[in-house]
Amino acid sequence: MLRTWFSIPLWKRVLLALVLGVVAGVLLGEQAQSLRWIGDLFIRAIKMLVVPLIFFSLVSGITAVGDVGRLGQVGGRALALFFATAVISVSLGMALASIVRPGDGLTITLPAGTAVAPPPDQSLIDLIVGLVPDNPIMAMAQGSILPLIVFAVLFGISILLSGKEGAPLVRAMEAGSIVMQQMTMLVMELTPFGVFALIAWVAGTFGFAALAPLSELVLLNFLGCGIILLFVYPAILKLIAKLPVVDFFRGIVDAQAVAFSTASSNAALPVTLRCVERNLGVSNSIASFTVALGATINMNGTAMYLGVIALFGAQAFGIDLHWTSYLLIGLTSTLGAIGAAGVPGSGLVMMSLVLTSIGVPLETIAFVAGINHLLDMMRTMTNVTGDATVAVAVGRMANEINVDEFRSADDV
Repeated sequence: MLRTWFSIPLWKRVLLALVLGVVAGVLLGEQAQSLRWIGDLFIRAIKMLVVPLIFFSLVSGITAVGDVGRLGQVGGRALALFFATAVISVSLGMALASIVRPGDGLTITLPAGTAVAPPPDQSLIDLIVGLVPDNPIMAMAQGSILPLIVFAVLFGISILLSGKEGAPLVRAMEAGSIVMQQMTMLVMELTPFGVFALIAWVAGTFGFAALAPLSELVLLNFLGCGIILLFVYPAILKLIAKLPVVDFFRGIVDAQAVAFSTASSNAALPVTLRCVERNLGVSNSIASFTVALGATINMNGTAMYLGVIALFGAQAFGIDLHWTSYLLIGLTSTLGAIGAAGVPGSGLVMMSLVLTSIGVPLETIAFVAGINHLLDMMRTMTNVTGDATVAVAVGRMANEINVDEFRSADDV
């Protein structure tokens, strides 16, 4: 029976757990509170992943560039576009959540004795100074994410500057990233149990009214990704690459289909490379570097979604956010999306990063974990399309793209 359970795709198990959790919550009522410890265990497991996953993913992504000279030329252009689109995406997510306000009306309160950290109230100067850790080990131990990210970026650049002497660390960071991705997949196996317990607690304590916003979250996710696909990426193609948008989408459709069905940027990587090189005419050197880097650090759909979820959680728990909180959401969502692994479910790990930074309870994850795979499919397709968009733009700027091949967009 256990073998049969694990033979079922994870997203189907999570969906089943969501339904069973709702039923259990309705039947048990307030007694469903007794199941909450299982959900707490799941949340702790997710929190356990955040620091090492962010560190290894960011450092390995930077060292994947190969050398500082390439980072400053092709890599610099690609990174600038990746970062700019991520900022636009998370700003779009926060704007949509501010307009629709999917968390309003829930008024959820945690059980007595559960402490909720207030949102940070600090000046811009304090925020900037706090980006540099005076003790990076202490920052890791305390889960201070932004100082950790700054240290990881500097560490990665320093490895590149070290040349041959830093080569062993390049391999170590890559291995560490792979190991943490595997650990993420192991923790994701706990998702059905965590979702069952948390949804049962939510449904038993707060009733069906707490579950209704799920439909709004799904619509916001698809709307946000749709805006990125139909407006942000075409703007890059028209203004920077100066190439036709229709030919681009015709050439990348295979990669989009694989990304949507697998919900994994890494799984779609070979198809994306083939489409970018053979359909869109980008040179092998530009395509292999940019697409591989994008699969590691370009997560625009995830950045947009994290912005939505952060505001949804704050609205649901009645937390008033300061202006610095919105800035923190933007920073952590952008950098968290960059550090997200290209595997299904990594968005949940990054979600805990963003929520913790602004003092929103991690119980917010209970509302979205059950539908995460459905949302992840659309986000991944958005991410992969962004990888191809940046590859085309960088290839055009470096004059390493066959425009005739791009315009033909042969489906080979």
